Amino acid sequence: MVKIPHTLHLVTELDESNPTTKQLLALPYEEQVKMLEDMAKQLLVHHSITALNENNSFATLKVAE
Repeated sequence: MVKIPHTLHLVTELDESNPTTKQLLALPYEEQVKMLEDMAKQLLVHHSITALNENNSFATLKVAE
């Protein structure tokens, strides 16, 4: 099997007046990034990849950890 790695960059825009945003921004930057990346993987990537892979015959998308 041939694997082709690629990079997808996402940006999260936050409302600084939101209480949840304030809690997130109080964390160290590295924790903010990890939390947002984990959420994006779970909410967007894993669910979308499962749907895309269901009827695919030539390629399978996976999240590289």
